[in-house]
Amino acid sequence: MDLKLHGKSALVSASTAGIGFAIARGLAQEGASVIITGRSSERVEQAICALRSSVCAAPPKGLAIAKITQTNPEAKISGVVADLAKKEGASQVFQQVPHIDILVNNLGVYEPKAFSDITDEDWFNIFEANVLSGVRLSRHYLPKMLEPNWGRVIFISSESAIQIPVEMIHYGMTKTAQLAIARGLAQSTIGTQVTVNSVLAGPTRSEGVDDFVAKMAKDRGISPSEVEADFFKNVRPTSLIKRFATTDEVAAMVVYLSSPIASATNGAALRVDGGVVQSVV
Repeated sequence: MDLKLHGKSALVSASTAGIGFAIARGLAQEGASVIITGRSSERVEQAICALRSSVCAAPPKGLAIAKITQTNPEAKISGVVADLAKKEGASQVFQQVPHIDILVNNLGVYEPKAFSDITDEDWFNIFEANVLSGVRLSRHYLPKMLEPNWGRVIFISSESAIQIPVEMIHYGMTKTAQLAIARGLAQSTIGTQVTVNSVLAGPTRSEGVDDFVAKMAKDRGISPSEVEADFFKNVRPTSLIKRFATTDEVAAMVVYLSSPIASATNGAALRVDGGVVQSVV
């Protein structure tokens, strides 16, 4: 299926690895010009290299070589180094990228922590990274999408927005906030060709999850597959697929929502959660 993304420009926050990288790869494969963002110039360069070619000066850790330019010779892939969890980082991006057609607010951090141990600083830091990063980017780019009457804003939320995890309540709070912001912004697009949606990702096999599983396996003296099985038995028992989703499975939904074909989907929160959330709405 042609998703009609040729000629569209997209910025994906925190896209040097994991879900963000998979989204950037999917958008580039469909013909969009993609802007990679990350805090490290090395990571940004590695991600761009992995998208453009099979030959990289430094092998990118955990990144599948995509060779986008072989399937889409016109693909334009660039990068901006900035910490989008901070106001200054957003300003740097605005200076280098004044306008885009598609914004994917993917930046997110998490930290398992008992509620009694979450400090005021922890609350502020995770709110700024997970919520304000998307607020700042949307505040800048959404009005610029409304002017030409076309654009897409997508927030990468989580099943934790609905089923707040007791082991990281502060993270769940930020994911719920994203849903509220996205729905509110969608109200401002009434009658236009601009849409704002959220994607609720479930437990996903990203670089951070792989590292966490490997550490747990080592600490407990069991295999990573046993750690995964135990996680879905005891921590996320409502999962229907009983495994971590792949980053490509999440990215597929995001790429679709980014396309003109998804024009009737606006103000929605769509799940790629493996059936973890039990409610029907």
